[in-house]
Amino acid sequence: MQKKMMILGASELQVPAIRKAKELGYQIILVDYNEKAVGFALADVKLVVSTLDQEEVYRQALIYEPDVVITSTSDGPVRTAAYVNEKLGKKPDLSYEDSLCATIKSHMRKRLEENNVPIPAYYAVQNFEEFQAAVEKLQGGCIVKPADNAGSRGVVALDGDRERSGEELKQTYEYSKANSRNGIVMVEEFMSGPEVSVEAMTVEGETTILTITDKFITPPPYFVEIAHSEPSRLDEETQERIRQVAVQAIAAIRLQNGPSHTEIKVTSEGPKIVELAARLGGDYITSRLVPLSTGVDMVGASVLLATGGEVDLTRKWQKGSAIHFIQGKEGVIKSIEIDPALSQMEGVEEVAVYKKEGETVHGTKSSNDRLGHIITVGATAEEAMEIGRRAMELVRVEVE
Repeated sequence: MQKKMMILGASELQVPAIRKAKELGYQIILVDYNEKAVGFALADVKLVVSTLDQEEVYRQALIYEPDVVITSTSDGPVRTAAYVNEKLGKKPDLSYEDSLCATIKSHMRKRLEENNVPIPAYYAVQNFEEFQAAVEKLQGGCIVKPADNAGSRGVVALDGDRERSGEELKQTYEYSKANSRNGIVMVEEFMSGPEVSVEAMTVEGETTILTITDKFITPPPYFVEIAHSEPSRLDEETQERIRQVAVQAIAAIRLQNGPSHTEIKVTSEGPKIVELAARLGGDYITSRLVPLSTGVDMVGASVLLATGGEVDLTRKWQKGSAIHFIQGKEGVIKSIEIDPALSQMEGVEEVAVYKKEGETVHGTKSSNDRLGHIITVGATAEEAMEIGRRAMELVRVEVE
């Protein structure tokens, strides 16, 4: 009898995991609130249901009886998968309680603090008065972010060198709160220094670091990732400290089996956790950059691991890979023109455009505002980034 796999999420970023599950011979039950999600074309069963609706996903699981329930690159469905697997009596790779610590920033900070993992000073606030007090305690210079969301949505930096009126603070608080699913807002110490993400796989409680990714982010007040490259170009001593902190954080959330994507700032006091996700990294980091730079199929390994199979995490080669995201100003897209010479450039692996002419864009305030991407490969990370920079010069965006 054919085994069944329920996958929570059918967006473009989930497609590699869906394809791998089909290769393994599973009947695919796909869940997504967007009936036009591209992954649905690969589904055996299509369920137009929010991946955050735990009870409805569980109800559907009782109907279709999947052998395994997983997600790939989204935070919220990590909780739903853990909840449904527990309700179905399946041994979870991450318990529901621990999934809260991997997806809700207030829970995450508390768990990491309890386990002495380096983190910034923080406050979880539930109203404007608490927010004002937290900003004051951090002397005005801080990061404001929703406790429950991702993709830089609702994230704002407050500059401690400038005083703000009560109305300005109110607007910042309301903007972040509007993007928080549970209404809680985090006020955190502003951390300066390079930012990286650590791509890892944990098997039976033992974590293997596959690579460290350098991240390039827009300046304040918004923090949107506009490029990534790997392997990291930081010195080896710093990288070793990063690995140690990442492994410590993964152990703190008690991940038993599965991928993780840990974002870290290298501050003057050492590496500190920005956020930790018990899932594959988004932004094509684990689906494209990791295989290009290491030869390790991290997506395939995560799906295979979820089915109880053995995984091969051996590095096959050491190359450089990078992704640059195409950006535009605020307004209406008049045109996005790509020079035909781009398709002939050596080292360019993929060019993709997300937006169309006539669409309204908002500058770059969250990852949803990016217009497209270019993925490149080279002998080193420096070479991959340089090819990407030259490729970006062949893209022209006009916004009215």
